Amino acid sequence: MKRPFLSIAIVALVALTVVTVAIAGGWLAVWGDGRLVRSASLQDEQISPNADGVRDATLISYVISRNALVSIYFENEAGERFYFRREQPRGAGEYRVLFSGVVEGYRLPGETIQGEILARLLQDGRYTWVVEARDETSYSDRQTGSLIIEGASRDLPEMRGFELDRAIFSPNRDGIDDRVKIQFDLQKEAQVRVFLLTDDGIEMPIARLERELPAGVPGRHYYDYEGGVDRDALPPPDGSYPIIAIAEDREGQRIRVEEPLTIRFGGIPRADIISPATGDTVAFSSTAVLVCDTLTFTLTVQNYGAAPIRTTGPAVGTTYDSNWNYNTIGWPTESGAWRVGIGFENQLSDYPFRWAIGSYDQLEEIDGHYYLMPGQRAVVTGSIRIMGSLGARNPQPMWAGLIHEDVAISPFNDRVGVKPILIDLPDLDNLEPCPPRPVPER
Repeated sequence: MKRPFLSIAIVALVALTVVTVAIAGGWLAVWGDGRLVRSASLQDEQISPNADGVRDATLISYVISRNALVSIYFENEAGERFYFRREQPRGAGEYRVLFSGVVEGYRLPGETIQGEILARLLQDGRYTWVVEARDETSYSDRQTGSLIIEGASRDLPEMRGFELDRAIFSPNRDGIDDRVKIQFDLQKEAQVRVFLLTDDGIEMPIARLERELPAGVPGRHYYDYEGGVDRDALPPPDGSYPIIAIAEDREGQRIRVEEPLTIRFGGIPRADIISPATGDTVAFSSTAVLVCDTLTFTLTVQNYGAAPIRTTGPAVGTTYDSNWNYNTIGWPTESGAWRVGIGFENQLSDYPFRWAIGSYDQLEEIDGHYYLMPGQRAVVTGSIRIMGSLGARNPQPMWAGLIHEDVAISPFNDRVGVKPILIDLPDLDNLEPCPPRPVPER
C-alpha cells in the first residue's frame, strides 16, 4: 500500500527539480551567472567624433544585476584614464547610452588654456573601454573592450582674453560704474552663455551686445550687464559674485571661464519731493516780486529707495539771475545725477534753474561724488533774482521738479507746488537795469 505514495512523492520531487532547473536556466539566460556587470558592449569599435555626421558616436550597452554605482571610462595606451560616467547610481537592469567621444575635461601637456575645460573629445588613438560597477557591499566588477578614435576634432571653443572692464560695479543709475562690459575672443563656432551666478546657485543671464558679428561665430564678442536696473528689476544684493561664460561646440566640448565682480550700492533709485506737516510742499518766499528783487524757495527731498542717489551742484543756496541757467554758471547736465529744478511757463529750456538735492553736510561723499543715502532727507533752498519779465503771462506760474538727469523726471516729481508769481514791472520809462553781478564761479 505504501509503494503508490512513494511513487507519487518521487514523481513530485522530480517535477519540482525540473521546474527549479528551468527557472534557474531562464534566470541565467536573462541575467547571466550572477556577476554584477554583464553583457557590456560597444556597437562600433571605431568612431571619428568631428560632427560631420559620419561615425560620430557609438552606442554603449550594459546590464547591471543589482543596485550599484557605475563608472564608464577609457584608458589610453599610456594608462591615462578619462571618465565618461563617474559613479552614477543605477538599479538592476539593462542600459544604453550614446558615446560621442566626449569625456570629462582634461589638459594636454604644455597647454595654456584660459578657464576650465569641462568636457573634451578624446584624442586620436587606441583605448580600452571599461564599464565598472560597485555594489553596496563594495564588491566591484568590470567588463572591457577596445575603441579606436580617429579624425577627432582638435579645436576647443576657447574664449581668450575673457575680461570685465571693471571689478566694482554699482548698478543704481547714478552714471558712475552703472554698467559692466564683458568681452572675449571666441576661437571656434559655439553656443555661449554668459551669466552672473548668485549665492543660491541661480544663473542671471547677461545680454550680448549686438554688432555686425553674429552670435556664436569666431571673433570678439561683447556683453553688457546693468544688474537689471534698466528694467526696474532689483540687482543682486551687494557682495561679490562670479561672472561666468560657458561655450559649447557642436561636438559637445565645453569651456568655462569666470571673473569676479563686486556689487556695491546697488538698487533702483527712488526719491520724492515730500510735503511737510504744515505749509506748502514748495514754499516760495513771496507771490509777488519786484524787478531786481530775489525770489527764494524751500523744499525737502527724501530718498525712500535702497540705493544712494548722486547729486551735483550748484550748491544749495545759490542765487541765479533770471536770465541765466545752469549752463551759464558752469553746471551742465550730468547723466545719472539728481537735482532740484525750478521751472516756469515761458522757460526756453526744461528747468533752467537747478541745485544739488542737499547741502554738503546732509550728503555723503563716496569716491569724490556726493550722495543722499537711503532713508535720508535733505532741505533744499535756492534763489532767483528777477531781472525782468519772464514772459507774456503775468502772474507767471512757477513750480519745482526733481530731475534724474538723462534718465527721467517722475510724474510725481514734475511740476510740484505750482504757484503764480506776479512780477511787478514798472512802465518802460521808469525801468532801470539791475545792478550787474559776476557769475558765481564753480
